[in-house]
Amino acid sequence: MLSLIGFVTIAIIVLLLLWGKTTPIIPLVLIPIIGALIAGFHMKAIGGFFGDGLVSVIQVAVMFIFAILFFGIMQDAGLFDPIIDKMIWITRGNVVTISIGTVVIAAIAQLDGSGASTFLITIPALLPIYRQMKMSPYLLLLLIGGSASIMNMIPWGGPLGRAASVLNVDVTELWKPLIPIQAIGMVLMIVLAVFLGMREKRKIIRRYGSIEKAIALDEEESTLFAHKEHSTAGITKTGRYWLNVLLAAAVVGVLVSGLIPAGLAFMIGVCLALPLNHRKADDQSKTIQKHAPNALTMATIILAAGSFLGILNGTGMLDSIAKDTVTVLPSFITPYIHLIIGVLGVPFDLLLSTDAYYFALLPVAEQIGTTFGIPSISTAYAMIIGNIVGTFVSPFSPALWLALGLAGLEMGKHIRYSFLWMWGLSIVLVLIAFAMGTITL
Repeated sequence: MLSLIGFVTIAIIVLLLLWGKTTPIIPLVLIPIIGALIAGFHMKAIGGFFGDGLVSVIQVAVMFIFAILFFGIMQDAGLFDPIIDKMIWITRGNVVTISIGTVVIAAIAQLDGSGASTFLITIPALLPIYRQMKMSPYLLLLLIGGSASIMNMIPWGGPLGRAASVLNVDVTELWKPLIPIQAIGMVLMIVLAVFLGMREKRKIIRRYGSIEKAIALDEEESTLFAHKEHSTAGITKTGRYWLNVLLAAAVVGVLVSGLIPAGLAFMIGVCLALPLNHRKADDQSKTIQKHAPNALTMATIILAAGSFLGILNGTGMLDSIAKDTVTVLPSFITPYIHLIIGVLGVPFDLLLSTDAYYFALLPVAEQIGTTFGIPSISTAYAMIIGNIVGTFVSPFSPALWLALGLAGLEMGKHIRYSFLWMWGLSIVLVLIAFAMGTITL
């Protein structure tokens, strides 16, 4: 009975998340409480489960709030603008170089952990180049989405935060073994950019006769590659800009070193960044208010997930589901459940939202894996690596809808163009992680 109630509870949460008519916090908070009451637990006991769950995610929530505030301040200060503008200038007029530059620019833009801001930065800057070169805008979206997804393995990105809250582990420690996978993933994205860039170049030549003829069709845009040459040169000449660079480098360095908790590192970073960039208290308050909605939205989801996980763990539903599921699944499948889910991670993106994948599927897979001696961290790595590459081919990604609107593209065509490439890259990364020992049996 406990397994049945747990299955129904998770199924309803997943369906409500897929339905997309409510914010995730509503099903994550209310449905587990109803399930626990049906299972015979009283509100006092449920309150205790809630407290236990909240303790497990509070540091992750704090880290998210201050990380988003910190990188928001850095973006406002123009920290990444000169780098992006220089990359645009370097990639002028060469299809393959533009493709590689797109991957690099997207990776830099994704450092704030926000897919929406990445698309807002990169698409308006790069789409005119793609149009003048007669390159497919769907290639632009594929390269930005793939690069941003791999970079999103950073601790302040959504997937790692969700996984860390589910496993009750430090998000920075969860990230460190993924750094080599990130590096390999970015190399593979550059290789993919070269291959697809060469393919795109052949298409353009086949259609227009030559690259020069394709560009010549838009003479009015002939100055496109000139206007960016030193458009933000003034920013780099200010002492404040270089102080921001040093501050950002210091915060990331402290984060990687693990000297202090990630939340404290970003909290200190925000407290230093605010007076550095805004002298007046009123301006500092306005800056916090500007970025607070994004910070609080993610933090509320993490806290709601803490309640959800605390109740499902406290009532024993997850243990019961795992044990009963093991008796139903074929014996030759269950020891490899994490690898199977990892390989199918990108297709799961078409069926599950990020919240459903990490807050509903990961806990069950982790419990099943533990039964067979699979380390919880290994299950998490398989699911993160297998799924994260497909983040921006999912119709459940709000940032992707923003990107489609900015570029004037269609979801169906984007999925058809990008899905197999992203799934293939995902499978390769899972196999590499397995070969490196990051994922174990």
